[in-house]
Amino acid sequence: MGRYLKLILLVFSLLYFSAGAGAQDTKVQEERRARLEREIAIIDRQLAENASKSSTMLADLNLIRKKVANRKELVSQSDRQIKKYNDDIYLAQLEINKINRRIETLTDHYSKLVVSAYKNRDVRVWYMYMLASDNLGQAFRRFGYFKNLSNQMKDEAQKIRAAKDELEQEKEKLSQMKKEAEAVKAERVKELESLRKDEAKADNVVKQLKKSRNTYQKQLNAKKKEVQALNREIERMIASAMGEGPSSSKKSKTVVDQKLSAQFAKNKGKLPWPVEGAIVGKFGSHKHPVYNIVMPQNNGFDLAVSKGEQAKAVFDGVVRQVMVLPGYNQCVMVDHGEYYTLYCKLRNVKVKADDRVSTGDVLGTVDTINGQTQLHFELWQGKKPHNPETWLKK
Repeated sequence: MGRYLKLILLVFSLLYFSAGAGAQDTKVQEERRARLEREIAIIDRQLAENASKSSTMLADLNLIRKKVANRKELVSQSDRQIKKYNDDIYLAQLEINKINRRIETLTDHYSKLVVSAYKNRDVRVWYMYMLASDNLGQAFRRFGYFKNLSNQMKDEAQKIRAAKDELEQEKEKLSQMKKEAEAVKAERVKELESLRKDEAKADNVVKQLKKSRNTYQKQLNAKKKEVQALNREIERMIASAMGEGPSSSKKSKTVVDQKLSAQFAKNKGKLPWPVEGAIVGKFGSHKHPVYNIVMPQNNGFDLAVSKGEQAKAVFDGVVRQVMVLPGYNQCVMVDHGEYYTLYCKLRNVKVKADDRVSTGDVLGTVDTINGQTQLHFELWQGKKPHNPETWLKK
C-alpha cells in the first residue's frame, strides 16, 4: 500500500512541477517575443532615417539581416506556440470526452433511482414491505433503504449538475484556446509576409552593393582602418592601465582592485546590458556578407539603439580614460580590477578619467554617426578580449 501511495505522490509532484515549468516557459517566451519586436522597431527607425543616404548601404544590410534573423525567430516561436496550443486542445478534448462519459454514467444511475422511487411511491407499499420483514433487523434495513433513496437521488442530481458545470468550463477553456491558437496563426502569416519582404530588400541591397563594388570597397577599406586604429588604441590603453609601456603610470594592484576583480568575475552571465538594442555586429572575425573577404577582428559587439539612448556602466569601477577616435567619436574605458569595459560611439560624455562609477551610472549618450545610432562595446580581461554576450544577462 505504501508503495502505491509513494507512486501517486510522485505522479502528482511531476504534474505540479511540469505545470509550473510550463507557466514559466510561457513567460520567458512572451518576454523573448517582446524583446525581438522591440529590436525590430529600433532597426525600422534606423532604416527609415537612413532611407535617403546611399552611403549607409553596408550598414543597412547588417540591419536588414538582423531584422530577418529576428523575424525568423518570431516565426519559429509562433510555430512552437501553435504546437503547444494543438497539444493543449487535444488534451482538453480528451477531458471533455471523459466528463461526458461520467455524466452518462451518473445519468444512468440516477434514472434507475428514479424508477425505483416511482415503483415505491405509495407509502402503504412501504409499510407493508417493512411489516413483511422476517425480523426486526431486516425491517430496519428496509426502512433505511427507503429513507436513503431520496437522499441518494439528491446526491446523484448534485453530482450531475457539478459534472455539467465542469463540462461547460472545459468547453469554454477549449473555445478560448482555439481563439488564441487562431490569433497566433494569423500573426505567423503576417510575420512570414514581413520576412519575405525583408529578405527581398536584403537581396536588393546585395545586388546594388555588387554593382557598385568599387565605391563601397573604398568605404569598407576606410572602415577597416578605423577598426584597426581602435584595436591598437585600446590595447595601448589597457597596457598603460596595467603599468606597461612608455606612457604608463605604474598601476599597483590593491586589495580593493583584487576584490573588485573577483566580484566582476562572479557576475559572469549576470551583468546588465549597457543599453537596450539589437546586436548588428558580433564578436570575432567574420567574412563580409557580400564581398567574401575577411573583416578585421571585432573585439566586442555593436548594438543598434534608439536615438538619445544612454550608455550605462555594467559594473562598479574607475574610469581610466576618455578618448576620441575617428569613426567612433568618444570612447570611455572603465577599470574593474583586471577586467576592462569599453563604451564607444558616445557624445555628451558624463564622466572623466579617475571618476568612480557604479553599476547603472550613465557614461554618455549614444551618438549617431553616418546615420547609424550604435554603441560599440568591448570587455577585456587583461590583454585578452572576451565575447561580451557571454558576460551579460541572457
